[in-house]
Amino acid sequence: MLKWLAIITGAFVSIGVGLFLVGMMLPQNHTASRTTHLSQPPERVWATINDIAAYPSWRPELDSIHQLPARNGHAVWREYRRDNALTFQATTSEPPRHLVTRIADNGLPFGGSWDISISPEGTGSRIIVTENGEIYNALFRVMSKLMSQTATIDSYLSGLAGKLGDSYTPPA
Repeated sequence: MLKWLAIITGAFVSIGVGLFLVGMMLPQNHTASRTTHLSQPPERVWATINDIAAYPSWRPELDSIHQLPARNGHAVWREYRRDNALTFQATTSEPPRHLVTRIADNGLPFGGSWDISISPEGTGSRIIVTENGEIYNALFRVMSKLMSQTATIDSYLSGLAGKLGDSYTPPA
């Protein structure tokens, strides 16, 4: 019995060490991007993504938003989800075409920013969301590689499109 327990424990430890070593070899930074077309003009898209208080109405993963005092003239807010909360700060705001937001919490195993570009396209808008992510924890890097690095962007664009009367289908 003890022999089997030792073998099973050794296997789990070996797997954990192996995953940690793989994670150490993966880059800390990553970039993921998605592009879509919406039928609304850039000004309407801009107004929607800058109405922070309304995020829970079109981003189903959010339970609530708490707006915080601005820093350097830029919006700061805390997003509450079922199992966590994150603070964000806008770092660049150039209406109606460019918004950059960054995770403003320190001490997390991850961080990064989203760069959102909005440009006129026909009678609507072309939206590009680029995530410049940082994953400090080696095991989180492995998990990130196993999961979709664009899932959060896809959810955001799906909610935004729905709010504006459009639809978004993530690329295969």
